[in-house]
Amino acid sequence: MNIRNVITLFTFVLATVASINTHAQDSRIYIDGRSATDANAPPYSGAVLVGDTLYLAGSIGLDENSEVPDDPADEARNVLNAIKRSVEAAGMTMDDIVSVQVFCSDVAHYQAFNDVYRTFFTQEYPARAFIGAGTLLFNARFEVQGIAVKR
Repeated sequence: MNIRNVITLFTFVLATVASINTHAQDSRIYIDGRSATDANAPPYSGAVLVGDTLYLAGSIGLDENSEVPDDPADEARNVLNAIKRSVEAAGMTMDDIVSVQVFCSDVAHYQAFNDVYRTFFTQEYPARAFIGAGTLLFNARFEVQGIAVKR
């Protein structure tokens, strides 16, 4: 085999490996996925897993009657349990979350949220923003979105 054939073969192998890696990284798994073909479904998916990274849609903490609980701590617990269900459906834990954004209708609820939030993690906390956002959907106090990366 001459050097030209070796270089051609090497180039082919590199291109094939790069193509396989790109394809593997582009594969997506939808958690609570919804399709644009279903006009009755809300226009978002609950979470999307790409490789080892999970992108979590914003969740609010409505109760079993689809109402905002009277107690901010109960609402915080509901929204974090919803996030936890999505994370676990992707084979991860809350400790795999690396970034969180909390949108809050009134930052006076900051401490009530934090008191509950602390109970959902056993290792380092994710990076986080707590944003005073004004009125949220369904008059919720909190909406939480995040990103998790499998450890």
